Amino acid sequence: MALHGFLGALRRPFHSAILLLICPVLMQATGCGDAGDASDSPRGANVTTPEIMGPVSGGTGRPFIAATTFDLAQVGYSEAEYFISGMAASHTSSGPLSKDGRWLATPGPKAAYKTRILVYRPTDPQRFNGTVILEWLNVSGGLDAASDWIMAHTQFTRSGLAWVGVSAQRVGVEGGFSLLGLPSRALKIMDPERYASLVHPGDSFSYDIFSQAAQAIRRPRGAKPLGDLPVEKVIAVGESQSAMRMVTYVNAVHPLADIYDGFLVHSRLGLGVPLSEEPQASIPVPYAATVRTDLNVPVLTFETETDITFLGYHAARQPDSERFRLWEVAGAAHADTYTVITGMEDLGDSPEAANLVVSSQPLPEIECAQPINSGPQHFVLNAALASLDEWIRRGNPPPTAPRLETSGWLLARILRDEHGNALGGIRTPQVEVPIAAFSGEPQGGDLFCILFGSTAPFDEAQLSLLYPDHTSYVSAFNGATDRAVQEGFILPPDAELMKAAAAASDIGS
Repeated sequence: MALHGFLGALRRPFHSAILLLICPVLMQATGCGDAGDASDSPRGANVTTPEIMGPVSGGTGRPFIAATTFDLAQVGYSEAEYFISGMAASHTSSGPLSKDGRWLATPGPKAAYKTRILVYRPTDPQRFNGTVILEWLNVSGGLDAASDWIMAHTQFTRSGLAWVGVSAQRVGVEGGFSLLGLPSRALKIMDPERYASLVHPGDSFSYDIFSQAAQAIRRPRGAKPLGDLPVEKVIAVGESQSAMRMVTYVNAVHPLADIYDGFLVHSRLGLGVPLSEEPQASIPVPYAATVRTDLNVPVLTFETETDITFLGYHAARQPDSERFRLWEVAGAAHADTYTVITGMEDLGDSPEAANLVVSSQPLPEIECAQPINSGPQHFVLNAALASLDEWIRRGNPPPTAPRLETSGWLLARILRDEHGNALGGIRTPQVEVPIAAFSGEPQGGDLFCILFGSTAPFDEAQLSLLYPDHTSYVSAFNGATDRAVQEGFILPPDAELMKAAAAASDIGS
């Protein structure tokens, strides 16, 4: 306690600089920099501010990214791309990394980099709510993909959030090996004129690049990506492979950088990604590492059925705590029809976003053996983002969610009800009042199909037994929707879309 009081009293600039240097060393023994620390240092004060150039033009005329396809002006947003550059640090560790996530990292050798950030922001400054979402763009498919923008953009745009996509990894910029074996569609390959000047030294430097991207938003030098919009909070998000990177960032880099106000870890795996990798010294992370519990900012981890069992997250489950929440969603798959079929065109005002979609072809080049998952993961994700923002801004934590019911450990499986839907977890109206069985388990077909789960629509006989008339179906569905809103797992605007879709359906007719 005496040491905490001493550290809290160091307020002059010289002493603050010393504190920034010694805090990582003291953290494990004293909690320096943890949730109880009352340091006056501004968030991210020791993160380098990169050079910022832009807005960028040239080449094909538009930024290259896998994201929504509608004109952002339709939802009152604008698009601009910027280049950021500087010297990024790698990281080293003084010892093995433990499964509890309390990792002690230190900055390592530096390398020059130049990458891009893509900015979507409200055109009317009065609509901006003060929060900026930075998404670690997903490169599993060999290109920059804005997974969380696609799945949650309706919540971003209706609440006035700004979104920034960060090209943090080498594959997205330079090209190279794709986790899913697809040909590279890196920036410098797809638009060599526009992106010729970009340089990525390797993924050992990706974490500091991601920190500096946040600094470019908080304290821009040169061009101003957010213009004169007053930035109040900065939240980091990442899905799938990017979520794995996010866990390493939270456990090892956030205690050093302290640049983000909170994190959404979306669909992480049991596996982790290294703190450092070749050609730098390899520093692997342990399997099923948890999120450290001594953080000074909130973390919300969001998992689907696929993530829990097939991708191994069940081994990394951890209890909710003061600054950690885990949401597991019944009937959801790692990717689904909204991710790849309907979401890219959704403006947020149509009940079609809540309709059952029966398709075994998520993309023209991919054919699955069964219709892929059509569970409404995106609506729960909207609520997760709204809850995280509220948690950060006002200290009101998200609701504690029930866990999916599973059996086994090494080969865990989801336990299911008589209709084939998961037991436990966050239960959407589509699971509580089902017209299909939604699963996140892998299915046959092309390689990607292991991530898409499945949808098995009920036949007419089963539907007639469950819902003898349309009124009984709509009444039950509306009741389940209202409960999900009261529990905090569905937002009212999305509830209205779901109710409208149910009313317009022919179930029970």
